[in-house]
Amino acid sequence: MKLIKQVIYKWISSKFMGGCSNYNSLEVRRGCRSKKQARDKFAEGNIPHAQGAIFFNPFTAVKFAKEHGFPLVIKPNVSGFSRGSHFPIRNYKELWRAIFFAKLWWPTTVVEQYLQGKNYRVVITKSGVISVLQRYPAFVKGDGVNTISTLINTENNVREKMGLYPCNNPISQGKQTINYLAKQGLTLSSIPDTEQQVELFYRISLAPGGVVETIQRDLIPAYNNELFAKVLDLFDAEILGIDVIMEQGIEHDAREQKLIFLEVNSRPYLNMHNFPRYGQADDLSEHLGLITVSTNQQADIF
Repeated sequence: MKLIKQVIYKWISSKFMGGCSNYNSLEVRRGCRSKKQARDKFAEGNIPHAQGAIFFNPFTAVKFAKEHGFPLVIKPNVSGFSRGSHFPIRNYKELWRAIFFAKLWWPTTVVEQYLQGKNYRVVITKSGVISVLQRYPAFVKGDGVNTISTLINTENNVREKMGLYPCNNPISQGKQTINYLAKQGLTLSSIPDTEQQVELFYRISLAPGGVVETIQRDLIPAYNNELFAKVLDLFDAEILGIDVIMEQGIEHDAREQKLIFLEVNSRPYLNMHNFPRYGQADDLSEHLGLITVSTNQQADIF
């Protein structure tokens, strides 16, 4: 059994953990593993987070929907890079479909209320916030002349010239994009109006063509920095990648807007901070050099 675990752990490391940091102890990493653990810590520290529930029985999610209404989020209790996550869910048909696909990733599942807002990854160490990225799903912006297909090709060429590959990915014109456009009454041949932003997929991650923008850290109010530091302390971590949605934006005081903390990443994917589509990349080397713990702490054990 031990040998099988070692083989599985090494496969996970090679398949999913490339470009991720490893400064936290195994104990801390195991304390950040699931979304339930994060929700419990957020509640303990009075950190804003979405109303939600962890469930195995799908009817728990249906009951939650009846009590709280739509839109909702469904995601696996354990996963990374937004895999298996579905949002915004606006009706029972979408709810059942999302539950089915989320449970392909993990048997226990999370249902939460959805907040429309700006999605951020905040990386913090004991020296403070060292980088903030705003994350976007794959999208194109119309010019009133070109089709969505042409705009996608143009965007992919820009990414290639900027050297964003392979950390970023080109936007696909395959079935996934076609189906998502169809939900909006659009096709690849549609011509968006000037400055009209057309989203091409719901998931905010790099794999399906999402991109990131570096946010200037000096724009973040002091209270927000204190809030992120509080989360780091709650998990007793050396470094965390904190995912948060803010209705107005991170440059506004958290006390004056709706926001929800989503989860924490004990081995944040730092490589993406080197390849922003917008803004200048932060140099993390100086900040990471201040972390004195070893980076080889049972890296292949989960």
